[in-house]
Order: sequence, then structure tokens, then C-alpha cells
Amino acid sequence: MKQGRKVGSDHLVIYLKRDEAAPHARFGFVVAKTVGGAVKRNLVKRRLRAISRETLLPLDVKADVVVRALPGAAELNWTNLKDEFEADFHSAVKKTVKQ
Repeated sequence: MKQGRKVGSDHLVIYLKRDEAAPHARFGFVVAKTVGGAVKRNLVKRRLRAISRETLLPLDVKADVVVRALPGAAELNWTNLKDEFEADFHSAVKKTVKQ
């Protein structure tokens, strides 16, 4: 998280660090108790896992990605969470290309 690029929005923060030596992208998720109770946190993690799989399949990005959910992420519906994730992810990828 300290070495990569950081892109944030209202409900998510994405940290991305390119690693061309890696065979594929790796994801990690941070969902703190400020997001909600255990049920809400697990719901957010499941959604983010599914969205990250959908986003990565068409792309060949070799990177380490950490997604941190902010308070209010559990209140978003699937479409809004996916749109926010994809916008932040693509923005982070563009920022790392400029390095």
C-alpha cells in the first residue's frame, strides 16, 4: 500500500502496484467495522471479490491490488458499487502506466 498508486472515491480506496514478474493479478480486501456489522462486511467482501473477477478477466494486468471499503459501501447496490470500483480501478491502472 505504501509503494503503489492510490485512487479514492466516496466509498472505495484502491491501491495498485504493478508487478510484471507476477503470473497474474492479486487482490486483497480491507473492510473495517466502520462499514457495518459482520453480515454487511461479508456482503461487501463477496461483492468486491465478484466484481474484481469480472473486471480482471478481460484485462491482462499483472499487479497487486488492495481495495479498502469506506463507510457507506454496504449501502450501495450492486450496479453502483461495480461502477465505482471499475472507475477507480481503471484510473489506478492509468496512473501506474504514467510511471
